[in-house]
Amino acid sequence: MIEVAGLEKTYGGFSAVVDSTFSVEDGEVFGIVGPNGAGKTTTLKMLSGLIEPTSGEARVAGYDSTESAMRHHLGFLPEESPLYEEMTATSYLQFFADLYEVPRSVADERIERALDRLDLDHRDRRLGDVSKGMKRKVAIARSLVNDPDVLVYDEPASGLDPVTTNSVLEFTRELREAGKTVVFSAHNLYHVESVCDRVVIMNEGRIVARGTVDGIRERHGETTYHVYTDVPPEVGSGATAVDANAIGDAEEVGDRYRTVVPSMDAVERVREIVSDAGGTVVDIRTREPSLEDVFLDIVGRPMPGRRGGAESDGADRDAASPEGGDRGPDDRTEAAPSEGT
Repeated sequence: MIEVAGLEKTYGGFSAVVDSTFSVEDGEVFGIVGPNGAGKTTTLKMLSGLIEPTSGEARVAGYDSTESAMRHHLGFLPEESPLYEEMTATSYLQFFADLYEVPRSVADERIERALDRLDLDHRDRRLGDVSKGMKRKVAIARSLVNDPDVLVYDEPASGLDPVTTNSVLEFTRELREAGKTVVFSAHNLYHVESVCDRVVIMNEGRIVARGTVDGIRERHGETTYHVYTDVPPEVGSGATAVDANAIGDAEEVGDRYRTVVPSMDAVERVREIVSDAGGTVVDIRTREPSLEDVFLDIVGRPMPGRRGGAESDGADRDAASPEGGDRGPDDRTEAAPSEGT
């Protein structure tokens, strides 16, 4: 459904995205994550046809991303999506359905179905008078008015309360079940981990890790074992080098002592040390690394061949049109470097 090959975007001497290559399958939720300035939003905008790549190619639903016809097959939800506040939810969505030339009878049914699923009340109230969560739901519904094959969601649950956030995440899963292809980006890596089939991690414009969440954890993360004992496992003077490296200081947790070790061999050694001291192991818990653990480890490493130009230290923002994100199918604006990446 999406094929990206050698995609690059530069602004003068600054490389926002460098040699990006990946593919997204039909009916997949594909995550793109990275720290601020990593190139995520620039990548999403190139996929959505909002900015043209400096080099390389992105094909979406069989079209080059720069073709205006592609946008009839894509729904885009930017991170910041101010709405036309004098409109109601219904009139606003009808307006965008008209831009996509969706017949009114089809549009009305589609809009009602989306708003029902998103549990959006007060559909005839001015958008300027509704909550942030309701506005976000309207923006999500807007991405669906043309019944696209591909959806690009940048921070869909940003700033929402837990109930609304869970609703948005569940809705994303339902889009996958309905056969939609979703490109999903979020700073909250738990959200990414809970909905995405595969993920790429970007840093300084480059893809630095890719695969399923489990695969990335296996390749880049480290499983640890939390051993709880009733006496501290003190490594004595006769300890081996392995003991010293594998068994750290125990932490007192209530009436127990917790020692974190990297392997089952080290677990067994803790058991031996504690037994020699007259104690016992009372619990062992395995801790798999989260996507966040792996992410923090990867992006903290020095990058070979850093990008040219000044680094962006602001969050990626979308400000490429009036109202900060309301676009029709044929609007395209070149973003300036100062907008972040």
